[in-house]
Amino acid sequence: MSILLIHTGGTIGMIATADGFAPGDGVVEDCIDDMLRRGEVSSRVTVHTVTPQIDSANAAPEDWNRVVRLIAESYERFDAFVVTHGTDTLAYTAAALCFALEGLAKPVIVTGSMLPLTVAGSDGRDNLREALSVAHSAPAGVWVQFAGKLLHGGRVRKSHSRHFDAFAAEPTEMAPRYGGGTLRCHAFGAPDVAILAFAPGVSARVFQLALRTCEGVVLRCYGSGTAPEQRELAEGLKVAADRRIPVVAVSQCPEGGMALGTYAAGSILRDGGVIDGRDMTVEAAFTKLLFALSVSEDPDRQRDLLVSALCGEFTPEQ
Repeated sequence: MSILLIHTGGTIGMIATADGFAPGDGVVEDCIDDMLRRGEVSSRVTVHTVTPQIDSANAAPEDWNRVVRLIAESYERFDAFVVTHGTDTLAYTAAALCFALEGLAKPVIVTGSMLPLTVAGSDGRDNLREALSVAHSAPAGVWVQFAGKLLHGGRVRKSHSRHFDAFAAEPTEMAPRYGGGTLRCHAFGAPDVAILAFAPGVSARVFQLALRTCEGVVLRCYGSGTAPEQRELAEGLKVAADRRIPVVAVSQCPEGGMALGTYAAGSILRDGGVIDGRDMTVEAAFTKLLFALSVSEDPDRQRDLLVSALCGEFTPEQ
């Protein structure tokens, strides 16, 4: 089996410097070579290191596009792909790849580590070996392999800032892949999208500003889909509806999702035309909103994409 490993950067490939950990040259390549010598990996592995390497805190949609282009350019030459990435925004990148790689018929495994490969006791070697191993058997789609778990790329979220077992995803029977047929790759643009969370006492003027100026908004609601019943918020949602910009609501709770209209306190969102994000993570909601705005300028088409479960990112209504 032939695997292309795309090293984008992140903790896994860092070295210690006087200023702290920083990207190092050849760290991932040396680890792969050592695993091959020891027989820990049986595949043919080609490593491509993105230049410059990305600190995942600085990751942007153009970085997702670079990974998508690399996969597209080498798609016919490799059986599977492994992407190493910093953990801070790994979940965003995994979700973005789910949407961007329409018709994906091969496994793409995203991984990283909480400690660099160059540090004693690092989790990087195990994660790298397991990612390369699972690439043999994983179904087509975008997956995250981390701490011994294979997780759905469209549902994954970072759940711990320090533990090796740092990622979680709610289960689904839907594969983390969008569409069928031949591979069609989509590029992300740079639409102005905001993520805003409700909290007691937060001024509705903050929400009004975003709803009046942004091209799309993700609202992080309480519980199963409630929000403050504020006149200014209702006015802002009306402006967004008149502008025909998509507004998607997701829950602040990491599990369980939401259902607009369950409580009267959520009617302000339902009546304002807000799209029910169901049990989407905020990472999936944000990247999906960017995706919809990037692939179509038609508000109706954007809404159709956002209310449809494209790659198992939310549980469809039964």
